[in-house]
Amino acid sequence: MVQMKDIVNQLQLDVYSGEEYLDRSVESSEISRPGLELTGYFNYYPADRIQMLGKKEITFTEKMTAIEKDIIFKKLSARTVPCFVVARGLKVPEELVEITQKKGIPIISSNISTSRLSGIISNFLESQLAERVSIHGVLVEVYGLGVLIQGSSGIGKSETGLELIKKGHRLIADDRVDIYRQDERSVVGEAPKILEHLMEIRGVGIIDIMNLFGASSVRNKTQIQLVVNLQDWKTDNTYDRLGSGTDSISLANVPVPRITIPVSTGRNVATIIEVAAMNFRAKTMGYDATKKFEDNLAQLIEENSSGNGE
Repeated sequence: MVQMKDIVNQLQLDVYSGEEYLDRSVESSEISRPGLELTGYFNYYPADRIQMLGKKEITFTEKMTAIEKDIIFKKLSARTVPCFVVARGLKVPEELVEITQKKGIPIISSNISTSRLSGIISNFLESQLAERVSIHGVLVEVYGLGVLIQGSSGIGKSETGLELIKKGHRLIADDRVDIYRQDERSVVGEAPKILEHLMEIRGVGIIDIMNLFGASSVRNKTQIQLVVNLQDWKTDNTYDRLGSGTDSISLANVPVPRITIPVSTGRNVATIIEVAAMNFRAKTMGYDATKKFEDNLAQLIEENSSGNGE
């Protein structure tokens, strides 16, 4: 549940009237533009949504009579309406102000265009209202890529994350990561409030990353684009040496690519993760080193075959 004061504070919007009513809650991320309702059609009025008034709506109200405004605005100001938002810095109808004050509904104003303001508020609400799931791991941002480090307890996830932070990368969450689906193809991770900017290093205890390394070493949330699974090196295990494997893991019902990195004495896991992030970025941009190697190998085989035929 999100309160109107959270929206106003986070998005830095102006309160036109009803500041004392900003404790009203918002339970839907969808925004309503009550164009049909202004004509008197209320059969499917979504009264649980924020009501957005843009240039079309405000211009239409200017042509309404005082009696029509009184009837329509009273119907619009239903008990469940969280607030009215007037975009583009447009003049708010005085009749609406009077009625909403009586009904205890705030009016928010902004100079931002209607469609852009609607998108900003909707995106904020979607992120805040999305169902959270807690998973174990360390979430860091490496070269702008959200990397979730997972593995068994004691394998060195936090230590690897700390090494990456020392290299200039950023911490999002340590030990516990709250994730939620942003859309059909992306999942976002953030730290629980109690663990923000904190890491636990065995033998040292709890450390404050922002206090030790500065504000540029942390970030509140990021999209998870790659999962790195740390695994104890075992000689009888087979590991991907060419990078042609296509493993993935489901996070909040979104498939995310996953690679497994074997951990052993002498392997600099933080540096390997840096390279893995750069290689993943290169693949998404169309360059695949594995395919390049396979093409080179095929060309060499063809050349050797031609030579033998002669």
